[in-house]
Amino acid sequence: MINQINVGYGKTRSVIRELFEYGKKRKAEIGEDNVYDFSLGNPSVPAPEEVTDALIKLVIEEDAVALHGYTSAQGDLSVRRAVADDLNSRFSTALSADCIYMTCGAAASVCITLNALLNKGDEVITFAPFFPEYTVFTANAGGTLKAVETDPKTFLPDIAKFSVALGEKTKAVIINSPNNPSGVVYGEEVIKELCKVLAEHEKKTGNRVFIISDEPYRELVFGGIYVPFIMNYYADSIVCYSFSKSLSLPGERIGYIAVNNRMPDWTEIYAGICGAGRAMGYVCAPALFQQLVKRVLGKTSDISVYESNRNILCEALREYGYEVVQPDGAFYLFVKSLEEHAAAFAERAKKYELLIVPADSFGVKGYVRIAYCVSPQMIKKSLPAFKKLAESYKK
Repeated sequence: MINQINVGYGKTRSVIRELFEYGKKRKAEIGEDNVYDFSLGNPSVPAPEEVTDALIKLVIEEDAVALHGYTSAQGDLSVRRAVADDLNSRFSTALSADCIYMTCGAAASVCITLNALLNKGDEVITFAPFFPEYTVFTANAGGTLKAVETDPKTFLPDIAKFSVALGEKTKAVIINSPNNPSGVVYGEEVIKELCKVLAEHEKKTGNRVFIISDEPYRELVFGGIYVPFIMNYYADSIVCYSFSKSLSLPGERIGYIAVNNRMPDWTEIYAGICGAGRAMGYVCAPALFQQLVKRVLGKTSDISVYESNRNILCEALREYGYEVVQPDGAFYLFVKSLEEHAAAFAERAKKYELLIVPADSFGVKGYVRIAYCVSPQMIKKSLPAFKKLAESYKK
């Protein structure tokens, strides 16, 4: 009999994807400019010019057979070496090419890593709010996801609750900073406290716990905010990265896994990554885009557009009476629903052609996520709709 769990996943999209599909239909009905679609984290600024230039050069100048041919399963050696060198230069690490595994984006990176680390029945901790697909990824790897509540005012990890949540079955902790959906950045003190708790847990119980740092938004921070690089704070750490957001290439699906070689058994962990990639069919990430990222490492899209969108939207929504969590990174606003049930609030928003995501699936009730990675024109045009939505609750 076919796997019914997978049938269920296939028949029911994520809430985000369902809303995105609804938006496409609605745009076809009344026109794209008349729907304010804040559902999907789809970058709205173009890729840097260097990306276009590098692609053109690759296609014109490189041997076509070699360019589009298979690479090594874990990625082209020169690409992996370049990624390692880039990380070393920015974060004072000492990674080699053999610490890097090229992937089809951060989702593939997280899935491979979980399948490499987990045995059936293992537990993975993350912090609410969290990216909903973590639940699916963890279950597919044979584990169970446990969400730990964060501080309700800041959405930063509650260290005391985290300490209590750790148990015999805990194998890994997923952190996501800048965070989807809140935009909150875990500062250095938070990271140090998390690492301290894990070190004390291992000393007390003998149970080793890995940190998986999911980092597709690492470069998307505002006002000079510092994002700590986990490898410098915790040896048993693995970084999952995507170029989707930093280079505005979400549809190209290219990223990597970086295994911290400060782990005493890092070669075994890396072998587990390679084995999981093989078992899942995640080998040889797109060769053309492997070569592309090698040539544009360190480049980012113009994130000032996102910062401007954030500022305009935050100021306006607060003026209209919304309670907004101030985001220091990514391109999401986490906004308190104007009624108890966020799904009902999001449904009412549709009457004003506003597509916003209820946060129940993110592990926090009573909030919605607004992906403000849209054009500045749409931000400004949507403001009257947000105002009318707020006023509809005052009647």
